[in-house]
Amino acid sequence: MAKLRVPVTKNDHILGAEDAPVTLLEYGDYQCPFCGQAYPIVNVIIAHFGDDLRYVFRHFPLTQVHPLAESAAETAEFAGSYGRFWDMHNGLYENQDQLGLPLYAELADELGLPSDELPLALDAETFAPVVREQFMSGVWSGVTGTPTFFINGERHEGLYDFETLTDAINRELRRTSGRQQRSA
Repeated sequence: MAKLRVPVTKNDHILGAEDAPVTLLEYGDYQCPFCGQAYPIVNVIIAHFGDDLRYVFRHFPLTQVHPLAESAAETAEFAGSYGRFWDMHNGLYENQDQLGLPLYAELADELGLPSDELPLALDAETFAPVVREQFMSGVWSGVTGTPTFFINGERHEGLYDFETLTDAINRELRRTSGRQQRSA
C-alpha cells in the first residue's frame, strides 16, 4: 500500500483538531469532476466524525486535462494568505462549472479580499511555488489522479463514496484508538 511521503505540517490546510486520531488527506484538483463529486461527501464525513477526524487538503492540479486547475489552486492560496482558504476552497468547488478570473474576482469580493490584487498575483505566479510543492508531495507519494485520499498516511485504495470512506475511517479508528465506531 502506498504511503504519504510528506507528512502533514502546520503549513498544510487543515480542518479539525491536531490530535484527532484519524487524518484524512485529499489531493485534489478544483476542475476535476470527480473531486467535485467528492467535495460534498467529504463535508458530510467531516461533520460525521467531528473531533475524531482531521481533514487536510493539498493541491494536485492536473493541468494537462484541467487548464484552469492551476489558477484555481493559486486563487485558493491567495485567499489563504488572508486567512480565507477554506471559504475560497468551498466557493471554487461550489462553482466548479464557472472557474476563471471572473469567478475568482467575484469570490474574492464576497470574501472581502483585495480582488484587484488577485490578477496581479496570478500573473506573477506568486502562489505557484506552494501549489507546485503540494503537487510534488503527491507525486512523491504515488498520486497519479484526483481525488486521492490518504488515511493516517496510508493511501485509500477504495471508492470515495460516503459508506466506503466511513468504513475505512472506522477501521482506522478501531486500529489506532479503540474508539467506538460511528455507523454509516
